[in-house]
Amino acid sequence: MNRAGEGVATEDRLLGGRVRLRQPADGYRAAIDPVLLAAAVTATPGERVLDLGCGVGAAALCLLARRPDLRVTGLELQPELAELARINAAANDHADRFEVVTGSALAPPAAIAPGGFAQVITNPPFALAGAGTVPPDRSKALAHVEAGFDLAGWIRAAARALAPKGRLWVIHRADRLDALLAAFAGRGLGEVRVLPLWPKAGRPAGRVIVSARKGSRAPFALLPGLVLHRDDGGYSPAAEAVLRDAAALGGD
Repeated sequence: MNRAGEGVATEDRLLGGRVRLRQPADGYRAAIDPVLLAAAVTATPGERVLDLGCGVGAAALCLLARRPDLRVTGLELQPELAELARINAAANDHADRFEVVTGSALAPPAAIAPGGFAQVITNPPFALAGAGTVPPDRSKALAHVEAGFDLAGWIRAAARALAPKGRLWVIHRADRLDALLAAFAGRGLGEVRVLPLWPKAGRPAGRVIVSARKGSRAPFALLPGLVLHRDDGGYSPAAEAVLRDAAALGGD
């Protein structure tokens, strides 16, 4: 990790070079999930956004590249990743818009006030504890596998941070959609919208982006989704627009 200049990190580019991202050469590395999550967010200028489990800041910085009129706070458990997120905020000229707080969502620091955010975005660990092989790298394991803090707890923390009528945005595995919707129950989260992400046309969705509004009773909606790849493996034109050209991913 790159902590105060130590460790091995690479500098990568997202959104066609709009976002510079230093991240560990080994361990957890951001791919397209945080880019897609950021593209889905709709917000009013000036709103406060919480990136819950922000890692090195990929989702937050992709959001700010498209919406510099927002203010983002990132909460990250791992100090090494939090430090890289601060470095990335400065490198992308967003240090005044992207504050990174080190701490746990289980016991959020004072900076993560209950009801303090109009939007919460999050890319929680995808894998159930005990299901499959745990990555040997500790940082990668924390990012990928639920450990002492399951999906229901993650959503509970997100809902706690949301202001009334605020909206939660989650990207997760499609085969865990039932668990995600169950986690919404009893949290005052309604107006649920599900946007499928298909790896190729005619294939089952691999990911979903799910949003919900706190205190709303509007009905559930299944939105038009996005096909990510052509048959030859390249990105579809619609996916290229989102991943390379910073286009918004419609749905709100």
